[in-house]
Amino acid sequence: MKIGILSDTHDNLENINKALEIFREKGINFFIHAGDYVAPFSLKPYFEKGFDFIGVFGNNDGEKVGLKEKSKGKIKEPPYIFNLSGKDILIVHELTQIKELNQHSLPSVVISGHTHITEIKKEKNSLFINPGEIGGWLTGRATFAILDLEKMEAEIIELK
Repeated sequence: MKIGILSDTHDNLENINKALEIFREKGINFFIHAGDYVAPFSLKPYFEKGFDFIGVFGNNDGEKVGLKEKSKGKIKEPPYIFNLSGKDILIVHELTQIKELNQHSLPSVVISGHTHITEIKKEKNSLFINPGEIGGWLTGRATFAILDLEKMEAEIIELK
């Protein structure tokens, strides 16, 4: 199973739509969002295009009530752990949010955002993924990740 991973979209509807089109081309129907949607209106393309997702709040998500309502409860407080295709996945916005978890028993996949810098690394038994930012506002690069849960491999894709 392949899933998309977004973070730090920061209301950039044009880049959100581009990323969703690539997901569609690659047969991806489900994605994870590591926070910083910013405004509730930025969730509209996810539902209009028929995607399912789960995500967490980021530090720039001030209108939490509106985001929670518009997302139909799909946006959770970090850290959030769930199971997908037999793999435990932890979503945080900032990696510091995993401090309260037992470092020796981290799940198979740890997804974060916040830094706007892409990173994929394996540490102990966990695959850490930061997809960078779709917003493109801070780094000038608009990036996201695709995770193959069967192979436990991820790749970063940059929008052109």
